[in-house]
Amino acid sequence: MSEPSEVIIPLFGVLDVTGEVVVMWIILAVVAALSLLATRNLKERPGKFQNVIETGVEYLDNFFAGIIGRERSRKYLFFLGSLFIFIIFANYSGMFPGVGLTKYLKAPTSSLSVTAALGAMTFVFLLVAGIRSQGVGGYFKRFWNPVIILPILLILDEFIKPISLALRLFGNIFGEETVTEQLYEILPIGAPLIMMILSLLFCFIQAVVFTMLTAIYLDEAVETEEDVQAAEPVVMHVLPSA
Repeated sequence: MSEPSEVIIPLFGVLDVTGEVVVMWIILAVVAALSLLATRNLKERPGKFQNVIETGVEYLDNFFAGIIGRERSRKYLFFLGSLFIFIIFANYSGMFPGVGLTKYLKAPTSSLSVTAALGAMTFVFLLVAGIRSQGVGGYFKRFWNPVIILPILLILDEFIKPISLALRLFGNIFGEETVTEQLYEILPIGAPLIMMILSLLFCFIQAVVFTMLTAIYLDEAVETEEDVQAAEPVVMHVLPSA
């Protein structure tokens, strides 16, 4: 296993700012700056930059609409889209010069603390969205069952979901960076380049998987009784003719 990045800035003698945190701050600043530039002067006939941003937003909307429906996609796109954008920026940040192969700067998603925070944030969002959609009683009603052991399993499942999201993302990105680092030490020319080319697809897939599963869990959390009844097959009773 590769060593974690070293402390760069001791903050007030209490918190230590590591390379993952520094890269994460840079990503947040870049995304915020791009968002401000894209929304500052919106035009009916967009320029190239606005057109690129709108195309990306439309792609995300269509992607999530295919999972949770258009109405819910528009309603929750602010969270799902932001989650996807941050994760894909964080994944690809490890491929920039000076990041990933050094002991100072690392991709944020290669740190378990960052992916655990993403998982915890997702858990809270799913809980709030479910309660706002169904009410407190309606949301927790699904955990009730006459069988004693089943509610415990259902409750555990709610905690396992964000944990599995965090561990999956961390394990894949950390493993990819570790393999690249080891290849760089063994064969500095050639081998790491091949791994980085594969990472272009690999990092994108991990961002898609995290947000896709989040969207599926969100659809389950906000599902109402009307949705369940609408999804039930309609049985046609054919009466015999007289």
